Amino acid sequence: MTWHNTVIAIVAGDAREQEIARCAVRAGAVVRAYGFPWPDEGIEGVYHAADAADALKGAHIALFPIPGISAEGALFAPKCPEKIIPTREMLAGMRPSANIILGWADANLKAHCEALGIALHEYEWDVDLMLLRGPAIVEGVLKVIIENTQITIHKSSVCLVGQGTIGSLLTKTLVGLGARIHVAARNPVQRAAAYAAGADVLTLEQLPAILPGTDILIGSVPKRLLERDQLALLPKHALLVDVAAPPGTIDRDAAAELGLKAIWARGMGARAPITVGRSQWTGISRRIEDILERKS
Repeated sequence: MTWHNTVIAIVAGDAREQEIARCAVRAGAVVRAYGFPWPDEGIEGVYHAADAADALKGAHIALFPIPGISAEGALFAPKCPEKIIPTREMLAGMRPSANIILGWADANLKAHCEALGIALHEYEWDVDLMLLRGPAIVEGVLKVIIENTQITIHKSSVCLVGQGTIGSLLTKTLVGLGARIHVAARNPVQRAAAYAAGADVLTLEQLPAILPGTDILIGSVPKRLLERDQLALLPKHALLVDVAAPPGTIDRDAAAELGLKAIWARGMGARAPITVGRSQWTGISRRIEDILERKS
């Protein structure tokens, strides 16, 4: 099997998927697409499907978005007028022994794929891809902070919960901008790295001590760690920015009830869709080539 007889369906997403579709066409694949913003001039060589099932019809490989799936099972598609929830019937239109490449799958999608013999390839936490799109995510987070505060990042008190790939990039950037940053993480090695980058560090258990003086709280762990009791300690002017995958780090409902401004900054890679789309394609194409090699 080669690129030239491979049908790729790109379903849901944002402007990044436009560039991914162009890259797939340049690689020689037959590309079908639905559920992301469609340019007025179209995308040369890409079939614009009527719906998700139409896009998936006859596909050897489907590409779903990195930001993943909502609690109700819908793919990330912020500009699509409908919720795209992959059903067994929808996926059954794909070729036998098909493959889906995506950020991460929920239990329902995994069950459908197992029943249909579709292989899932998840890459939300692949470090190489996270680093490649990391700068755009950091720029997007800075944009959110700047647009939703009346203070400068310089000299502001920032608490960052989590110090994974994106968290560590945020730490270095915020330190460089002159923020007074506190990094809370479970992993002592991550705390040591944050300290070396110029941040003050603490354990998760020590968070209550610094929250009352926090101007900006950022969550980067895909696990609920900040509940109502901790959020109630924050000053009313504090801005909460959750950059984590579902369910997020921050109880955003509790934050709203407490009168705090909380923003779930998902899909920040869309800030630079051409750059990030191309970087994502480097990892996606590598996975597709592995699939094609196994089928040849």
